[in-house]
Amino acid sequence: MAKKQTATPEPEVQAEKTTSSFIQENTKSLIIIGGAILALLLLYFGYQKFYLAPRAEKAANEMFKAEQYATIDSLADKAINGDGSYPGFEKIAEEYSNTKSANIANAYLGGLYLRKGQFEKAVEALGNYSSTGSPVIDPLVLGMLGDAYSELKDYGKAITYYKKAANKTENSFTSPLFLKKLGLVYEEEKDFEAALKAYQTIKEKYPESAEAGNIDQYIARVEAQQ
Repeated sequence: MAKKQTATPEPEVQAEKTTSSFIQENTKSLIIIGGAILALLLLYFGYQKFYLAPRAEKAANEMFKAEQYATIDSLADKAINGDGSYPGFEKIAEEYSNTKSANIANAYLGGLYLRKGQFEKAVEALGNYSSTGSPVIDPLVLGMLGDAYSELKDYGKAITYYKKAANKTENSFTSPLFLKKLGLVYEEEKDFEAALKAYQTIKEKYPESAEAGNIDQYIARVEAQQ
């Protein structure tokens, strides 16, 4: 298992954030959240018992192989398309639409497409996901939509979904994670006041979160732009 690396803080806060640094920084965040999302999906849905109609139950029984493939980067294509014996998430989402299994498959597909850099497909799959009331999965799906739109440079929609993700279920994991991403997009849009507000919320409401560890650096950067 790859170890999470902690970036060394810059000795000086840059006066102006360039587009290239934004993309580089956001890409690193995508790698981290991509792995976390897939792990959480596996943990959450792997231990849930589905009380489904026979058709949906069949889909759930067939999906275990795709879930196994999803944990291995080199087998992502099999997780998506199947292996000839077991269907992948695409087929499950299509053939068993309007079932809980199809909904889960769409969440998986979104994470896998993000990991493969297929951002438009990620938007489509995640857009087919319906809220389940999960305090973890629902905000993560919204956040992944923000990631996809951010990579597509549709920053207006990225902002919308990062806001929804941060506010969906307030907790010390998903909320500061997406507040930081929200701040980065605001910086790209030169809305430094809004970026500052996002970063200060992390510092004030989630001081023990991972994102709060170096948030003063981000606060200083946007304050220098005002």
